[in-house]
Amino acid sequence: MKLLRLLLFPFSLIYGFIMVVRNHFYDKGWFRSKRYNVPVICVGNLSVGGTGKSPMIEFIIETLQADYKVATLSRGYKRKTRGYLEASIGSTAKEVGDEPLQFKQNYPDVTVAVCEDRQTGIEKLQQKAEVILLDDAFQHRKVEASTNILLTTFDNLFIDDFMLPTGNLREPKGGFARADIIIVTKCPERVPYASLQNVEFRLPILSHQKVYFSKIGYDSQIHGITESLPLRYLEGKLFTLVTGIANPKPLTDYLKSKGFSFEHKKFGDHHHFSTSEIEKLKQKEIILTTQKDFMRLQEPLGKFALYYIGIKTEILKEQEPFLKETIQKMVKFQLRS
Repeated sequence: MKLLRLLLFPFSLIYGFIMVVRNHFYDKGWFRSKRYNVPVICVGNLSVGGTGKSPMIEFIIETLQADYKVATLSRGYKRKTRGYLEASIGSTAKEVGDEPLQFKQNYPDVTVAVCEDRQTGIEKLQQKAEVILLDDAFQHRKVEASTNILLTTFDNLFIDDFMLPTGNLREPKGGFARADIIIVTKCPERVPYASLQNVEFRLPILSHQKVYFSKIGYDSQIHGITESLPLRYLEGKLFTLVTGIANPKPLTDYLKSKGFSFEHKKFGDHHHFSTSEIEKLKQKEIILTTQKDFMRLQEPLGKFALYYIGIKTEILKEQEPFLKETIQKMVKFQLRS
């Protein structure tokens, strides 16, 4: 795989050049971006793969929902529908996508919508929301967000990556300059303070940008269709971990650190399970999965011994109050302007 990516390096140069030209046209105003009166917070990254966008969206929802009517807008990746659609508690992952369905089930009072065209989605949502959160839209430059939050993982910083297809970057590294907040996600447990300082020193932070560090926090309970149980319920039991996410390693490492023994069935990100795969999973005694995967598995598996472990974003260095304050200030500033 590494050799193949190296051989594809010339294509990375071509793709990178195209993205540089595209961004330059937007920066100069030759390609038009639309700005809205309603605060629009974009959460995204420079690379493909999981950087923790969904937990970050939920962190922002919890930061703002007490004071504002919040809505989320996603494209609804791998859904079977098209156009603008609002999620309900009774929606399915096939209709709205797994992550939007997760948002709606976790926060029933939040308006959750999907639309391939972000401008169309925002124009419909601004009639019913005071703040709109854009999920995975950092490269969607037809919309000029009022606040851009850029995520990059601790073990694969964007400064160490290369353009697709050699690396994982969707656009050149210089795109980081559009971010107002940069969050280094998925930091290891008990990471030394000196390591965080080193990362902060290496990142080319601009004067208008703020940097925070976060890690994945896991729920102490597992949740099924009809019940919730302590995580320790799995002690001594043979269970199967099913993942269809970009990087399951943090989860597998966490479960192993707790002394669990399990079989791991690994699938691609947002994987749609086939009938034969579902039938094989039904033969397992207990299945543990992520909440995103649970959104896709609960319907075909039905009332099976299927559980998920919830995750959340935890801000390090006791900076959580400051990040929340920064987000709230940016929203208030946009509403006043």
